[in-house]
Amino acid sequence: MPTAAIEIRRKYSREEETALIDAVQAAMIAALKVPHWTTMIRLFVHEPHRFVGPPDKGEQYTLVSIDCFIGRSVETKRALYQAIVQNLGLCGVPADHIKVVVREAPRENWAIRGGIPASDVALEYDVNI
Repeated sequence: MPTAAIEIRRKYSREEETALIDAVQAAMIAALKVPHWTTMIRLFVHEPHRFVGPPDKGEQYTLVSIDCFIGRSVETKRALYQAIVQNLGLCGVPADHIKVVVREAPRENWAIRGGIPASDVALEYDVNI
């Protein structure tokens, strides 16, 4: 049940915004090996003065924060980072303008399927990859 937030400092067209979301979703599905329907991705467009990034990155600075169940290996996370950078690169975002943060939580800290702790639910995918 990984969720992601993409934070950007400039306005894009509707099509470009959809492409950014699709790029992160595709990376999550490929690297984390989760079904597409388990992902949730939000896009936040900040006024530049409300999202201050590194001074040399400019308006294309992009922060991707991912919340997921604990259990993925460092190799899996590396694959995720590379997939996100590659996919966002296809959208015109320079690799050095992207920061990815992964926050992991135990399954008992997530309520899903009507308020059931995720630790009590048989998932359709493995998080220990």
